[in-house]
Amino acid sequence: MDCPLCLASAEHVVWEDGRCRVIRVDDEAHPGFCRVIWNEHVAEMSDLLPADRRHLLDVVLATEGALRALLHPDKINLASFGNMVPHLHWHVIPRYRDDRHFPESVWGQAQRQGVIHPGADSVALARAIDSALATGY
Repeated sequence: MDCPLCLASAEHVVWEDGRCRVIRVDDEAHPGFCRVIWNEHVAEMSDLLPADRRHLLDVVLATEGALRALLHPDKINLASFGNMVPHLHWHVIPRYRDDRHFPESVWGQAQRQGVIHPGADSVALARAIDSALATGY
């Protein structure tokens, strides 16, 4: 199988455990964009056992909380599609009213030149994710 999320090459892993990982997405227009990827190749949330579903959502929400604490965005977008890559993953995207695409999705048509906001240091982001998991976000 040629699943790019199973092969996990050239990823910038910020945080991981035995079940999932958080990577930084290389997107100049949207620094701080992260992807939470389930390590096992499954396509849907309902493919997971209830405890695994909870764990994955905990990591998604901890990543959201960490990005909010570090970057202070106007909004966080959470998305799980899998239409192009049917491997369970969530997009966690800090958004700003003056970013290139707002209020459209980051995959939509650009609305303006946009302001590039600073991203988060990977070590600080990993610590913030750990802290959010430990405290319940």
